[in-house]
Amino acid sequence: MARERKPRRGLLWALIGGAILLAGLIAIFVNAALNQTAEVPPTSPPTSAATETTPPTSEGDVVDPAAADSGWVPEPVTDDPELYIRRALEAASTFDTQLGERDEWLTYLDTWFTPDTRYSSPADQLDEMDAAQLELRQSVVLPEPEWDSLAQEEGRVTASVVGDLGYVDVPEDPSGDMHIGTANVTLTFVRTSGDGSEHSYDETVRVSVQVLCGAGSVPTPDSPQQPGDCKIVRYFPEPMEP
Repeated sequence: MARERKPRRGLLWALIGGAILLAGLIAIFVNAALNQTAEVPPTSPPTSAATETTPPTSEGDVVDPAAADSGWVPEPVTDDPELYIRRALEAASTFDTQLGERDEWLTYLDTWFTPDTRYSSPADQLDEMDAAQLELRQSVVLPEPEWDSLAQEEGRVTASVVGDLGYVDVPEDPSGDMHIGTANVTLTFVRTSGDGSEHSYDETVRVSVQVLCGAGSVPTPDSPQQPGDCKIVRYFPEPMEP
């Protein structure tokens, strides 16, 4: 009979030892979980998307902020030739056929122009400005048939100046306030297929523009611009290289 009691006693002690070990493990796990919860730092509120991007241009920095609502580049208010030339080059190829008509866009671009002060006669200055605006329509911007084709596919174009500007001296400008800037401009065309999906492609062109940043520039009426701020004198149908 003594031999029969020993296995039962060993089994009992084994069960008791296992229960004690299990209780100890549970206590360790619970304590670790509580410590981990206590050490977790409070969650920071999500960062606003606005802080991760460049702040939008304020109304004081552009002539007409509403131009962007039509898919156009707002004209900057600045006397910095490089900044202005970059925006001017982009403005000549940025539009949305669904937000504005071609004639409306061209009329808007006309407001960027100022008379050429190298001509002493006011009548000659106006004639030259009219000629420059006509040249813009005929030899610089997207031709009307291509605009119409793009409009049929609910298209738009966004222009972006790539790389540094190249400068050419302006002849017969003793003031030194005129600048001719040339740059590569990437045009991103977006078209909509019949199924509603959009597809895009890029084209690169090289464009030149002449600006006046100094005495004699005529600001856009009822705008933050002041005499001396940069304005366009002329776009060129071919790039002007040094």
